[in-house]
Amino acid sequence: MIRSVALLCLLAVAASPVEAASHRNRSARSVRSRSEAALDPALVNDPGTAPRIEMGARGVAVLRVQILLDRRHFSCGEIDANYGRNLRGAVIAFQTALGQTPTGAVDTETWSLLDRDDAPLVVIRTIAAQDVAGPFTPVPQDLSEKARLPALGYASPLEALAEKYHASPSLLQRLNPGKTFDQAGAEILVPDVGAAPLAERAAKIIVSEERRCVEALDETGRVIAHYPASTGSNHDPLPLGSWKVVGVAHNPVFHYDPDLFWDATDPNKEVLPAGPNNPVGVCWIDLSKPHYGIHGTPEPSQVGRTQSHGCIRLTNWDVLELAQIVHPGTPAILEK
Repeated sequence: MIRSVALLCLLAVAASPVEAASHRNRSARSVRSRSEAALDPALVNDPGTAPRIEMGARGVAVLRVQILLDRRHFSCGEIDANYGRNLRGAVIAFQTALGQTPTGAVDTETWSLLDRDDAPLVVIRTIAAQDVAGPFTPVPQDLSEKARLPALGYASPLEALAEKYHASPSLLQRLNPGKTFDQAGAEILVPDVGAAPLAERAAKIIVSEERRCVEALDETGRVIAHYPASTGSNHDPLPLGSWKVVGVAHNPVFHYDPDLFWDATDPNKEVLPAGPNNPVGVCWIDLSKPHYGIHGTPEPSQVGRTQSHGCIRLTNWDVLELAQIVHPGTPAILEK
């Protein structure tokens, strides 16, 4: 049985700097105009949009890479058309897995491997009735107020749709200027992140503190999936060592105990209801280390950019995928 989820995994936010635009073989004026303009879906879907890009770039080529990697199970977390640390980690993991020199820059060779997937990357989807059914409720900051809610669901249809398509809300707004996202039947442009489920189970998972990621490996040691992660802090370091998956809990409630936290501000124990805005998101993968697990988050934009209370935090969609390929007894190696 899964142990009660305890609040060892709240966030300690540390925002990353804004990234600058950079493209190869373009004048400075052209680079700025392409990266700062609305994201043209025709350019995103065009295999000819393939300049060399690296940390700091942004725009249509970056969006292409993020979607292509997501469909290959090398996640950058939240798709946002910005080339930050999470995307660099995914590129390096992809290059390593396919036998390339892991530079972190998307060059001609990396593009050729990515573009073997030639399906459209940005597509039109119709907002379904269930996408806007709600209820949508703003999530309070106060723990006792959260505990009184029937569920910790999405705050808005835009938030729900963004998670559905692995995207930042601002990316959906850029792709759909003027849209409100609250009308069933409306058509919107979205990243096509529909990928075939992983066909094989993980032989083991590696959690890397230094690289801020979780990786699933097959029996040969090949990385079959890569996810950016938040892992521990100075006060609550990642419990390094060899552990095992105990089990998986979907839509867990959350048991808050102030005695477990050095920085607790609420003196009362609380039980927080399930939902995507629960502190551990929509899924908890329990580890044999008591009170520790791999879980989702209500703040996907902060994954890989913040610290945790020792647990391993992924986006909700990434932890759901990982949960499908692990089983009780899967080795979980937590390393520096």
